[in-house]
Amino acid sequence: MNDVMLYWKAVILGLVEGATEFIPVSSTGHLILAGEWLNWTDTRADTFIIFVQLPAILAVVWMYRKKIWEVTRTLRSRMESRRLALNIVIATIPAVAIGLPTDKWVEAHMYGVLPVAAALVLGGIAILLIERREHPGHVKLVDDIPLRLAIGIGCFQVLAMIFPGVSRSGATIMGGLLLGLSRLAATEFSFFLAIPAMFGATAVKLWDARETLSASDLPIFAVGAVVSFASALIVIRGLLKFVSSNTFVPFAWYRIALGAILIAVYWDTIWTG
Repeated sequence: MNDVMLYWKAVILGLVEGATEFIPVSSTGHLILAGEWLNWTDTRADTFIIFVQLPAILAVVWMYRKKIWEVTRTLRSRMESRRLALNIVIATIPAVAIGLPTDKWVEAHMYGVLPVAAALVLGGIAILLIERREHPGHVKLVDDIPLRLAIGIGCFQVLAMIFPGVSRSGATIMGGLLLGLSRLAATEFSFFLAIPAMFGATAVKLWDARETLSASDLPIFAVGAVVSFASALIVIRGLLKFVSSNTFVPFAWYRIALGAILIAVYWDTIWTG
């Protein structure tokens, strides 16, 4: 029975990761909350949550495999390819320079219900305020993003690494809109930026957790990986269609509602410590 329950927990967490990684609602925050509610918070669960991010990123790689191959193949001959590759590298530097040194502190102090709930609410309010502005979207395509804007989006990404619940995709997409990108360009650049940022962060964390990995956990991890990949692929396709004719306001209200519910439910716990 315990094994069956573990498989169900792996399915649920895989679904949560794939469904929330690329929309502006914070996958990390949802995984923390889901782990609490499922009562799966041991060392194996921590490692699973790290691992299950990999197949979600692989879904981006699969979705954009033709684009990635085109950029790789034409790096020498096509200026747009060189610009996109350089933008991804440059925009990743803030995450490496600031995110990695603070990672242990963030895990020790910010991975809790209250910080996540507060970040959900404040992030939702930020999205509402940003969406109130006009977004002419001077930069229409992801290939045309200037280097200075890519650096700015990379700085926005750091917010999500320091404050679980902010949402990496939310920070980068909203940052892109503020800096003048179209909704499509901001969303696609957020996808591309996730590849090195999350591959790197996940690789480092898995290496640190290598002693907790066991061959007996492989089936459970495999189930979570399949669910994460499939759900992420569905969400990526749906989000690209959604942003073509919609704002991110529904996600903002969802964040605010969820954050408020969490604060109400855990109010006594928050004040009693």
